Amino acid sequence: MIVTLIVICEVGFWVLLAAGLGLRYLAKMPRTGAAVLLCEPLLEVVLLVVTVLDLRAGADPDWKHGLAAVYIGYTAAFGHYTVRWLDGHARHRLAGGPPPVKPPRFGAARARHEVRLWLRTVAGAGLAAALLQIGVWYVDDPERTASLTSWQGFAGRAVLIHGLIALSYVLWPKKPKGEGEGNAPEAAAGAGAGKDAVRPVEDRAGR
Repeated sequence: MIVTLIVICEVGFWVLLAAGLGLRYLAKMPRTGAAVLLCEPLLEVVLLVVTVLDLRAGADPDWKHGLAAVYIGYTAAFGHYTVRWLDGHARHRLAGGPPPVKPPRFGAARARHEVRLWLRTVAGAGLAAALLQIGVWYVDDPERTASLTSWQGFAGRAVLIHGLIALSYVLWPKKPKGEGEGNAPEAAAGAGAGKDAVRPVEDRAGR
């Protein structure tokens, strides 16, 4: 039941997103479209309530409840970011708006972008870990909550791996191709000019 509800929430997220953007930019109903988009967090609320009720009914905590907590954390951290990104593209393609600003690709700006994404992962993992810990306290049986604590470890590993990726952009900023080769043509041109300057002297000496 929990897994089925997670699938329904994911499908519902994209259905509401498509409906909201369609109402905003195709049907020219921006307020109605915005109202539809604002309904998306309700999907996570429904999933949370059903998960709590399932535990209260006596269900043993297992991987499905852990997955639900991680899903809620992820959508809370990245849901608005995804909606905003797609809204910019829809405004550009469907309503003639300006093209959306692309994320930076190089240098310190790219590093800051990666760090901000990592902070979203930290927030999502923190929320998931908190929900899982509430479940652990509620059940109050270490033998039955091992699955929930294992999902806390999964959230922690996700933060660590994403953090290492973001750190790599900070320590070794990505550079455009050929950036270090920009002075090579000028140096070659200078060397060629020097050779041309020597030839007349050699010709005069030969005469």
